[in-house]
Amino acid sequence: MHTERAELYLPHGTTATPDYVLHIDPARAHWRHSALRILHLPPGGTHTFATGDSEWVVLPLQGGCTVHTEDVKLQLLGRDSVFAGASDFAYVPRDARVQIASGVGGRFALAGAKCERRLPARYGPAPEVPVEDRGSGDCARQVRNFAAADAFPCDKLIAVEVVTPGGHWSSYPPHKHDETRPGEETELEEIYYFEIEGPNGFGYQRVFPSREGGSDVLAEVRTGDAVLVPDGWHGPSVAQPGHTMYYLNVMAGPGEERQWRIRFHPDHLDSTGRYR
Repeated sequence: MHTERAELYLPHGTTATPDYVLHIDPARAHWRHSALRILHLPPGGTHTFATGDSEWVVLPLQGGCTVHTEDVKLQLLGRDSVFAGASDFAYVPRDARVQIASGVGGRFALAGAKCERRLPARYGPAPEVPVEDRGSGDCARQVRNFAAADAFPCDKLIAVEVVTPGGHWSSYPPHKHDETRPGEETELEEIYYFEIEGPNGFGYQRVFPSREGGSDVLAEVRTGDAVLVPDGWHGPSVAQPGHTMYYLNVMAGPGEERQWRIRFHPDHLDSTGRYR
């Protein structure tokens, strides 16, 4: 599937460019579809980019901005931090030129996916983001499905946020989506981007092979780090006690239908398909 393998754990700063503090495109990841950029703007700052052959969601991580593309101008109120709740966001189509401007400054995620259809630019209101409480006990976490496959129309892009309380596990049980099995599993490349609440906070991310020679990662992750998942079982994501973990998941794949179908690792389920 992948003739050359990229580094899968990307510490903060290792993918920085003059425009972005994090820049992961298909060429950098040695895959075909998913992309993520993190943009920092000072007060009064602006940034212009061409969307090329990809669709993008502009998601405020901290602060607000205006997104201007063609004849559409979208005002994003944003938020104080990723731990403050869901944010509004903007969808911008392929083959467009986009300007992001922020009077107060801030940090903004650009989640992208190579696509075929050119959909219209649109605003995603924060109150309409489906928020899901997933898991229980020390596996409880919150999922913000702002651009999930069944929540917001895109051509290929799937993106969600997960907030894991300190001491909890998420992305559990381990699961995968690296092959096409109709009705069971969809092939999706995935990026995890992390932020940890509080000074010196950290977490752990595990990815392990689903096939011979497959992806294998055990990384201590801190704010600004990313992990690539081209294949393999992934999970758990573990938050340090006392420090809430946030991650942004960006996914896309070759399937004609935009779906998120996963298979859980059988060793972590009982005979009824439930958690052990």
